[in-house]
Amino acid sequence: MPLLDHLIELRRRLLISVVALFVVFVIAFFFARPLFDFLSQPLADALLQNTAMTERERRMIFTDLTEVFFTYVKVAFFTAAFLCCPVFLTQLWLFVAPGLYKNEKAALAPFLAATPILFFVGGALVYYVIFPLAARFFLQFEHPGGPGTLPIELEAKVNEYLSLMMKLIFAFGLCFQLPVIMTLLAKVGLATSKGMAEKRKYAIVGVFVVAAIFTPPDPISQISLAIPIILLYEISIYMAKLVEKKREQAEAAEEEL
Repeated sequence: MPLLDHLIELRRRLLISVVALFVVFVIAFFFARPLFDFLSQPLADALLQNTAMTERERRMIFTDLTEVFFTYVKVAFFTAAFLCCPVFLTQLWLFVAPGLYKNEKAALAPFLAATPILFFVGGALVYYVIFPLAARFFLQFEHPGGPGTLPIELEAKVNEYLSLMMKLIFAFGLCFQLPVIMTLLAKVGLATSKGMAEKRKYAIVGVFVVAAIFTPPDPISQISLAIPIILLYEISIYMAKLVEKKREQAEAAEEEL
């Protein structure tokens, strides 16, 4: 196809993606409150477990008149982006597939399918494991107060809580793409299992640096992110070995012919 036709096709794929995102965003906005309630449930559960508070007493606050509204807008946008991920990947596939050979299509398709699944697994790990652990850790610093002292109690802000939760979800979701990225690099020859194994110690240091940047400043959250990434790195090495083995078998078959 000429360059202009490629650009027209790209515009078409982008337009479909944007329209899908907008439609799902509008629908998700009407359910923004229950969606936010779902996202805030780990904190609510931690508050009930850590204190003698009842469901009526637990609360979140906002200090800006528009804070809750824009928080719901963010919730709807994040939800729409997540739900539309298969649409985005499908449009990407439809754009690049005509220019690929049959074997290239067969090699790329599983990675496009694995991307949203791994992202979902990373987000689920945050919601069900990492954040509850981190919340219980930080709530230990609450103080009931006493004669001559003021109590120290958590009053979480709506927008700050959402920002923290989404930051963790996206950090874990993106880190869980490591096997996909490294296996693709191995397929195109930019990475090898031997090279990744030799650089393992540097990778571990880098993992803990990334964990320190993307998680709250407590050891539980950092280790909870670092350990899965290290395991994923080891899985990446194994996947690279499989890719290299298949490549060697294909080359050997060609030589026999």
